[in-house]
Amino acid sequence: MAGNSQRRGAIRNSKKGPSVGSGGRGKQRLEGRGPTPKAIERDKHPAAKRKRLAERSAEKRGSTRTSRPRDRDGIEWVAGRNSVLEALRANIPTSAFYMQQYLDGDDRVKEIIQIAHDRGLPFLESPRGELDRMTDGAVHQGVALRIPPYSYLEPEDIINDAFDANAVPFIVALDGVTDPRNLGAVIRSSAAFGVDGVVVPERRSAGMTASAWKTSAGAATRVPVARAINLTRALVAYKKAGCTIIGLDSDGEVELGSLNPKIAKGPVVLVVGGEATGMSRLVRDTCDIVVSIQMYDDTESLNAGVAAGVALYQIAKLRD
Repeated sequence: MAGNSQRRGAIRNSKKGPSVGSGGRGKQRLEGRGPTPKAIERDKHPAAKRKRLAERSAEKRGSTRTSRPRDRDGIEWVAGRNSVLEALRANIPTSAFYMQQYLDGDDRVKEIIQIAHDRGLPFLESPRGELDRMTDGAVHQGVALRIPPYSYLEPEDIINDAFDANAVPFIVALDGVTDPRNLGAVIRSSAAFGVDGVVVPERRSAGMTASAWKTSAGAATRVPVARAINLTRALVAYKKAGCTIIGLDSDGEVELGSLNPKIAKGPVVLVVGGEATGMSRLVRDTCDIVVSIQMYDDTESLNAGVAAGVALYQIAKLRD
C-alpha cells in the first residue's frame, strides 16, 4: 500500500539520504483522469468507428439521422412473411415488392410472389443488409412491401363533393383516435352506412397506415379520408355550411335512440372521441348535441370503432 515503508522499493536513496515515498501525498500525488468516457467517445474504439461510419452514410443519404426517417405522410414498409401476405390479400395499395436475394422460400413466399405477379407489382431483389436498412431493422424474413403515402383530402372537399352529387352530407370526424385499427374499423362502418367521408386531425391521431388499410377490408378505396390542421375550425366550417354537429360521448345528454329524426335526415357530422380521452373540450363545445349509447351492464365504454359502428347504424336508419 502507499506509505508502507516496509515494502520493497518504498525507501528511495538519494544524496540527501534515504526518504520515504510520497505515498500519493504532497506535490507528487497522482492526478485522477475523471470518469471513463463512453465507448463511442473513444476515437479508436470499434463503437466509435461504427458511429462515424453510420453518420457518414446518413450524410450521403442527405440526412443527419442514423436510421431511415419515418412520418405519417412518408413511405411505410410492411415487413415479415405473415404481414406481407395479409397486406397483399387485403389489397393494400403497394408500390413495390422487395425480396432478399437467394431466399429459401416456403408456401407463404410462394403465395406472396404469385399475388405480387398477378397484381403486376414491381419486383426487386435486394441484399439482406439493404432490406435491413430500408425496413429500419424490422424482422422482415426476406420480404417487404413499400406502401406509398396516402393522398388525404381537405375537409371541405368531402362536403363539396356531397353537395355536387346532390346528396345530403353525412360525415364522420374522429377526435383523439390514435389506433389505426380503430380508424380502419370506422372507415369500414362508414362504407356500410353511406358516409361521404372521414375527417381526422393532423396531430395526435391515427393516419392511413397499412394497419388501417387492412382493418378497413377494402373500404378505404371507397370512403375518402381528409386531414384537418385544426379539427375545431373544420367543424365550425361544417356548421356554417348547414351541418348539425353530433358528438358521441358516454355521458351525452341525449340517448342515441332518442335522436330527432329531422336532425338525422339533414346534413350531419358525427364526432367520435378516443376511448380513453373522449372528445377534447373545444371539440365538445362545438357540437350542437352530444348523444350517448345506452348500456345494459357495467361496461363503461366501447372502443371508438365499435361505438362509431353502433352510432352510424342508428343514424343511417333515421336517414332512410
